[in-house]
Amino acid sequence: MSIGISGLTKRFGRTDVLRGIDLGIKKGELVALLGPSGSGKTTLLKIIAGLEWPDAGRLEVDGVDWLQLAAQERRIGFVFQHYALFPHMTVRDNLAFGLTVRPRAERPGKAVIAAKVDELLHFLQIAHLADRYPAQLSGGQRQRVALGRALAIEPKVLLLDEPFGALDAAIRRDLRRWLRGVHDSTGSTTIFVTHDQEEAFELADRVVVMGEGRIEQIGHADAIHDHPATPFVARFMGATVELPVTLQAGRIEAPGLDLSALPRRPLPDGPADLFVRPADILPVPDDASPWRIDSRMSNGANLRLVLSHASGALAEADVPRRAVQADALVAGTAARLRVAAGTVFPATRGAPPAQKTEPKSLKLESVR
Repeated sequence: MSIGISGLTKRFGRTDVLRGIDLGIKKGELVALLGPSGSGKTTLLKIIAGLEWPDAGRLEVDGVDWLQLAAQERRIGFVFQHYALFPHMTVRDNLAFGLTVRPRAERPGKAVIAAKVDELLHFLQIAHLADRYPAQLSGGQRQRVALGRALAIEPKVLLLDEPFGALDAAIRRDLRRWLRGVHDSTGSTTIFVTHDQEEAFELADRVVVMGEGRIEQIGHADAIHDHPATPFVARFMGATVELPVTLQAGRIEAPGLDLSALPRRPLPDGPADLFVRPADILPVPDDASPWRIDSRMSNGANLRLVLSHASGALAEADVPRRAVQADALVAGTAARLRVAAGTVFPATRGAPPAQKTEPKSLKLESVR
């Protein structure tokens, strides 16, 4: 089913949760809504499901106005983070539930329901769990049952809200691959909410990055990673180092920075902010540079260096511990910052570029 969303807004009290959402989803596409808490992604999912109603805008599925339909009329499959299985029902009965509660005129016969459940048990590879209760299952097994219950009604649209958030990392990785296979096999139109970048990029055909109730960028993994459309996306994607620079004829320039690896940018001359991932910065000892190493930490594989500029700006660099010249990168050393990749935006109007990066904003962690 194709989905068309236009001008969708939602407010809770005085808080704008959705600020004019425009989004088209193709039939059979798997789309991730990615963003931090409070970005509006779950509210958008609930509006599609009929569990919330917008203040304005349109929601159409295959040309039908879904805002005129109640939730039960939309035939949505919804999978929640915490499974929401019926604890007093076996796996088999949980899978059959959505079919057994249909209106009598639409309800399949008992034999048809039993055959559908058996098909799902084998498809989801949980046939051996058919007579167990949820309390007897692992987290990953419960999530499979929850997805099976959603698929049993042959939904027009499958919605998943942080479906793997309650599971440990190893199980999440296995279930991501499994879910992608389920999606491809069923051909369903699927939307899932996550704040996990790796999960979104591994699973989705397209990723919708949301922030503060707006869509910041839509695209594929490489494009969003390499070419963030806004400062918000750059920060969210790990470009936590913000360096004050100047644009001159498309070239990015700044004292103490080696920016020769960066291409020209079609932006106006003047102050700008360069967003860089710590892993894309290599300090090179240089007595003439205004940058100086303040501290050095090691996690075994990488050195984490915090550097300060004579103007007060700060930067962080992640350097392989066995890299050339790594032994020379000690506290007190003056260093030129060689930047391998980054994204530049014109400086915020009226804000001194040199004050963009504050010490409290530094995150001393590895950036993938």
